[in-house]
Amino acid sequence: MNAIYLQSPGEIKVQQVPNVDRRENEVLIKVRSLGICGSDIGAYMGTNPLVSYPRIIGHEVAGEVIEVSADETELVVGDHVVLEPYVYCGKCYPCQNGRTNCCENLTVLGVHIDGAMSEYFSHPRHLVHKVPADIPWNLLAMVEPLTISMHAVKRSRVKKGEHVVITGSGPIGLLAAQYALTLEAIPIVVDPVEERLAFAKKLGVKHTINPVAADAVAEIKNITNGRMAEVIIEASGNAAAIRSSIDYVSYSGRTSLVGWPKSEISLPTALFTKKELDIVGSRNSFHSFPESVKLIAENRVDVAAVITKTISFEEVPGLVSDIAKQPGDYLKVVALL
Repeated sequence: MNAIYLQSPGEIKVQQVPNVDRRENEVLIKVRSLGICGSDIGAYMGTNPLVSYPRIIGHEVAGEVIEVSADETELVVGDHVVLEPYVYCGKCYPCQNGRTNCCENLTVLGVHIDGAMSEYFSHPRHLVHKVPADIPWNLLAMVEPLTISMHAVKRSRVKKGEHVVITGSGPIGLLAAQYALTLEAIPIVVDPVEERLAFAKKLGVKHTINPVAADAVAEIKNITNGRMAEVIIEASGNAAAIRSSIDYVSYSGRTSLVGWPKSEISLPTALFTKKELDIVGSRNSFHSFPESVKLIAENRVDVAAVITKTISFEEVPGLVSDIAKQPGDYLKVVALL
């Protein structure tokens, strides 16, 4: 079968690899759509220290069931499914507490183990979710990215009517803003790229701020009637944005860090105490796939809007290379098989 294969950083191609067989307690699928994620670009560029080579990349996957166990009671051949790509041990402290997303021994498709950018893939049954057959394949590739945004919002316990500053208007930030809207919260998107801010407004975000062109603290204070934002979702990983988030948040506010910074960042911990902030990390997601599928099926979150381009499987290597060179030209790229 064909797969998207990274021999080493910068060396990506469509390559023939051995056919995959269904293993015990797994489901064999024909891959129908896949998304290209920032982690795939990091693997290509050699900037993700968790990736080993050679590696088949890809973890944003939807497909059609080809084979199931004899004792399977829900899935049948032909069903449409999405895959939860976080394979957890089930034994460590986080797993025992239901926090499987941050398992101490977590292996993520396309990062720690071979991913699903291939014609066929076998995956543990408990990580396979059946989805309605009428959702287009390209939208199903967006189920996993939406869960990342949902988890970041949930980690900060967003409530109806609260102001939610989202720093970074990439796919995760824009999806987080849309999810906040479904909770009847008030998102405020902060990003230095005017085109991204204009796009956020098209998605229903009333308040946007360019921190380079305006005093973001003053703008947020004005929008929130002096309170500042009850919640911050930091989705950029940018050092300046992470530092600024401490100034954007209200006293007794909550901050969710979902963006991955490139290096360690100095932060004013005295302000954490002064404001008595709740600051949480947000990694992957758990128990969010059914809700994500429902939001997409009901068009309550417009995932199609953040798909910049839909391509063929054979075009993936070239697009990965181009995204690495021109990341600002793309939000999300989806490939169909």
